[in-house]
Amino acid sequence: MHKIVKFIKESYAELRKVIWPSREDVISSVKVVIVSTVIIAAVLGLVDVLLLLGIQAIF
Repeated sequence: MHKIVKFIKESYAELRKVIWPSREDVISSVKVVIVSTVIIAAVLGLVDVLLLLGIQAIF
C-alpha cells in the first residue's frame, strides 16, 4: 500500500512540473491535424479510385 501512495504522490508532483499548452495552441494543433487528415484521405481516395479503374481496364 505504501508503494501505491508513493507512486501517486510522485505522479502528482511530476504533473505539477508540466507546462501545459494554451487553449490557442491546442486549437491550432487540432486544426492542423484535421486539415492533414482530410488531405491524406482525399489523396488515398484518389489513388484507390485510380487503381480500381486501372484494374477494371486490365480485366
